[in-house]
Formats: sequence, C-alpha cells, structure tokens
Amino acid sequence: MTTGPDEQAVSLRGTLTDEDGPRFAEPWQADAYALGIALGDVGVFSPAEWTEALAAAIAAAQAGGDPDLGDTYYEHWVAALENLCAAKLALTASAIDARQDEWRDAYLNTPHGQPVELRRETSTPSGLTATEIG
Repeated sequence: MTTGPDEQAVSLRGTLTDEDGPRFAEPWQADAYALGIALGDVGVFSPAEWTEALAAAIAAAQAGGDPDLGDTYYEHWVAALENLCAAKLALTASAIDARQDEWRDAYLNTPHGQPVELRRETSTPSGLTATEIG
C-alpha cells in the first residue's frame, strides 16, 4: 500500500504521545519541536543540515559535561535551531536573545486565556518576518 505526502509526513514526524505517555515533559519542548519541523518544511534547512546541527549540539554539550541522560535532549534541539537560524537566516545571538525577551514580555503582559501576540514585526535578511518564524 502506498501513502500520500500527508500520510508520509505524519509517519515521519511520529505522534505527540507513545505507549509511555506524552513525548514532551514541558510545553516549550513541543514548541521547539514544532518550530524545527516548520522551519524544515519551509526550506530554511534540509534534513541533512538538521541532522548535522543536532549532532553537533549534542556533541558540544557532551564535551561540556552533559551526561546525556535524555533529560536535556530538547535543550540540544534548541541549540541546533539557534545555530541553524543564525547561519541560514543571518540572525545574531543578540537578535535571538532580543526576540526571546520580546516573547517573554508579551507573555507576561497577556491576560490569562488570551493568545500571546507580539506588538511589532521585524524582518530578517531572508525576508521572513519574525512573527512568521518566532
């Protein structure tokens, strides 16, 4: 039996739960995962580039003393995303930090139950707006 593109994408990504329960211990982990998938889907980086970046982030963490017990996996995922965005979208660490601060401020100033929205858009050298990638 063959599958269409949508069915193949679902099987490649897996599901958000397995027989042991949720795959993400914290909501930010699911967000990081979704951002990585979305950036890959729009062509910011290839699957091979992603694999290389994640492997490099894990290796760097291990070299820095991370015991690799699995509890820091999504921290490596975020590091890989930051490195790829810096390289592919010409984002600097300070720009990433500033955007993170903007999201934090928006979150802290949003009434409970309301969607978190940023007040302004910034564009990257790639032409994407920060609200599209953030």
